[in-house]
Amino acid sequence: MTYCVGMALDRGLVFMSDTRTNAGLDNISTFRKMYHWEVPGERVITVMTAGNLATTQAVISILDERTKAANDRDPSIFAAPSMFQAARIVADTLKDVIFQHTQAGQQAAAFNATIILGGQIKGGPPRLFLIYPEGNFIEAGGDTPFFQIGEMKYGRPILVRAYEPGMSFEEAMRLLLVSFDSTLKANLTVGLPFDYHLYVADSFERGRSGRIEKDDAFFDIVSQGWGDALKTALDSLPTFNFDS
Repeated sequence: MTYCVGMALDRGLVFMSDTRTNAGLDNISTFRKMYHWEVPGERVITVMTAGNLATTQAVISILDERTKAANDRDPSIFAAPSMFQAARIVADTLKDVIFQHTQAGQQAAAFNATIILGGQIKGGPPRLFLIYPEGNFIEAGGDTPFFQIGEMKYGRPILVRAYEPGMSFEEAMRLLLVSFDSTLKANLTVGLPFDYHLYVADSFERGRSGRIEKDDAFFDIVSQGWGDALKTALDSLPTFNFDS
């Protein structure tokens, strides 16, 4: 399973993904789920994937190859005039890869995948999209300022309650780490390390990016502090009275 979040802020875009693809007593695998393409000064595009690993790796490989040898029939995301058109290219590629599996006689559902696509192309604002396996997609906006894919239910409540469009990147990172901490504690199929990317609006270059490792001291502080804060908050609430 997977957990990825793409978030739109006034300052730009924030991305975070886990790296676990399988979970079991003796079967844990780690794969990167966040990918970047950049033409400095002109465009920055980030993709995060969830779902069947063969499908997502095929999609990423195709997109990457087209950036090196594009043609009219198979356009590159480097040739897309807008983020909307880039989303169409990624959506069509995902749909085609899944279709090829079904043509081979395999069940389409087994090869499903979803993608978060975000970034900025010169001439337009930063934009964030959620792409479905059917090849359709939706865009983030004021009512839906962030997208989640994968195991989303455990980390969603804190995002819904605490997200603010004007928050700083530092505040957004703290919020996402709490969301990811809540998810990994509830589901073993999500796990460290976490990859992140912070894109500054109108910079047209990759922003701060990196990986939160298993031994990250700040994540340990956030995890412990959030757990303690929840217990304190619970203790501060009125005790239920059966006689009232």
